[in-house]
Amino acid sequence: MHQLAIALHNKGFRVTGSDDEIFDPSKSKLKKFGLLPTNFGWFESNITEDLDAIILGMHAKADNPELIKAKALGLNIYSFPEYIYEQSKNKKRVVIAGSHGKTTITSMVMHALQANNIDFDYLVGSSVNGFDYSVKLSDAPIIVIEGDEYLSSALQPIPKFHFYKPHIALISGVAWDHINVFPTLEIYHQAFKTFIEHIGEKNYLTYCDEDEALQKIASEKTEEIEAYQLPKYNIENHQVTINSNERQYPISVFGKHNLLNLEGAKNVCLRLGLTEHQFYTSIGSFTGAGKRLEKIKETEKTVLYRDFAHAPSKVSATVKAVRELYPNKKLICVLELHTYSSLNQQFIKQYQGSLNDADVCALFYDEHSFKIKRLPLLDKQEVFNDFAKEDLKVFTTKTELESFFKTATFNNSVVLIMSSGKLGGIQFNDIINFVF
Repeated sequence: MHQLAIALHNKGFRVTGSDDEIFDPSKSKLKKFGLLPTNFGWFESNITEDLDAIILGMHAKADNPELIKAKALGLNIYSFPEYIYEQSKNKKRVVIAGSHGKTTITSMVMHALQANNIDFDYLVGSSVNGFDYSVKLSDAPIIVIEGDEYLSSALQPIPKFHFYKPHIALISGVAWDHINVFPTLEIYHQAFKTFIEHIGEKNYLTYCDEDEALQKIASEKTEEIEAYQLPKYNIENHQVTINSNERQYPISVFGKHNLLNLEGAKNVCLRLGLTEHQFYTSIGSFTGAGKRLEKIKETEKTVLYRDFAHAPSKVSATVKAVRELYPNKKLICVLELHTYSSLNQQFIKQYQGSLNDADVCALFYDEHSFKIKRLPLLDKQEVFNDFAKEDLKVFTTKTELESFFKTATFNNSVVLIMSSGKLGGIQFNDIINFVF
């Protein structure tokens, strides 16, 4: 939401906003552009008849006093995705969807288009090297959108990506996620079936052929559909090279899941006018989206990565990727359970086997997260049983996790930190000092 506010400000719009809490980095960025509210909270006086549009985020509930005032005045009220669509009605819309990899694939497409001097707008869920913002709205003829399946707003509790009506679409996978919104796998899959219906038969869909459930869902579209598979590649001295049309293209990302992401991005870029050679040449300098398999530090004996992985399919793919790239190093994994789904006893069995390729595993969840999400606290032994990893260490306090970092041996190791949370408040610079 703060990135959209900045994008509209940069476009010349007069933008104001409200929230009851604003944290960094959003707070600092809003202040830089003169968009930070003077007072935090909800005030009816902020809503006046001269407002052209209200953009409603998920944090504002149906009883929000500003929302009630806006409805009473008959103002135009949009959810975030609905407004993005309003701003892109006359553009060629590219939408990247899926349970995993959509941020990375969106970033890959953005990187390749920019490298080949193609003008486009975008919406992506992370910072991307070479781009100042994560939302851009201009007069460009193309917009590349990360299509999130999470709900849009209190007034429109439907998946965000149902609004975008893409001309070019990609689905990376349909592994169950967001159990609080999609309580069953069937309901989750239905969201993607509806997304495909919104693509239309004459518009293009590419999808990952390695996801069997996705194969069945995608088969309901009969025209303009194309699967993508793992490309031919080799690894030598920690360098991954794509082999295509008797040429070799070195790339900076690794892991089979990222190679699949890359092939999906390539299919999208071909539809936008790039050649295969242009895509592979330009993608060689792509180092990843923010916090997606990000190498933090490397010495002769130790390597440290961090990743945003939290869903079971993402965790498994990330662990396998690091294992493949460093077959001769000890793999030490630290995973934080932080999302609503991962802290839910009904869902946690989905993680079984996801850490099996690691040599040492530490699992952390913060008791405070359960209070915020109003969930019953998970039992340590049950979590241990559900992960089915014999030597798994389960921690629930910052002190326990810090002790693990202080006492572990990191020689000849690659250390992988997977978290979408705060690791109990441990500063990442302290983790770097523990490891090195």
